[in-house]
Amino acid sequence: MSALLVKPLLAVAAGAPLGAGAAPQGIPPWLWWGMIFMLGAIIGSFLNVCIARWPMELSVVAPRSRCPRCQRQIAWYENIPLGSWVALGGRCRGCKLPISIQYPAVELLIALGWLAAFATIASPLTALRVAVFGTILAGVAITDLQYYLIPDGFTVFGLVWVSITSVAGVLLRDGGGFANPYDAMIGACVGAGAISIIGWLGEVVLKKEAMGFGDVTLMAVVGAAVGPGRTLLTVFIGAALGAIVFLLFVMPFTWFRSRQKHVPFEPPLVPFGVFLAPAALVALLWGYRLIAWYLGRIGLL
Repeated sequence: MSALLVKPLLAVAAGAPLGAGAAPQGIPPWLWWGMIFMLGAIIGSFLNVCIARWPMELSVVAPRSRCPRCQRQIAWYENIPLGSWVALGGRCRGCKLPISIQYPAVELLIALGWLAAFATIASPLTALRVAVFGTILAGVAITDLQYYLIPDGFTVFGLVWVSITSVAGVLLRDGGGFANPYDAMIGACVGAGAISIIGWLGEVVLKKEAMGFGDVTLMAVVGAAVGPGRTLLTVFIGAALGAIVFLLFVMPFTWFRSRQKHVPFEPPLVPFGVFLAPAALVALLWGYRLIAWYLGRIGLL
């Protein structure tokens, strides 16, 4: 392929948003990274609320948090991210029943994710965009895994966030690997369109619904974040990851259980969002490099 195509592609690939983050001047590094970690944990705590309430179509603002078993209202000092779960020994202070490990696990995951974003990305704006995008994807993956549902709260907020920060990135000349507004618009259409076609084909073959509308709106958000090229890469990675996990683990396990219970075997539903979410993050951070590597392997670079 001519240098006219090779050089721009490699230049874009080199511009993926990985760098070296640092504490702002005048703030001790331990204080800065501690603040970022705690901010991530707080965001993770709120994400737990979204995961628990949005699938039930409940407000994430009111009422205040309660124990899901005894309905006892949780005091503020019992709701401190990570710390309260440890202090309470993982049990409700009222009914003494165990508190799901999911709550501190999500808080820790998001806290580490935010810390990693700001530690490895030089631009604060790009680090914030990556951290928020990753948080949305985590919420999508967890709710789809638990409820086979992707709430509109995640995708609507995600589309608004990605669109606004895309314009901000252009105005501040800090794209950071995200799509510009034009590519974001095209990418959203490509993402929603591609996953709709896949769902339609699956429905024709399987004679039942193969793709939920939540997957369509999720891919619109992903497309707006990464642009059309990496959107298709996201679908490919997500499909490959999903096929590997289901064919090697889920399907054999389900078949074995059906044999034990002497019931007809039915293929399990595929929560595609569980696989599209990490695929989208990979496409954002390393998508251009993967595309350049693949084109090089087939002799087009």
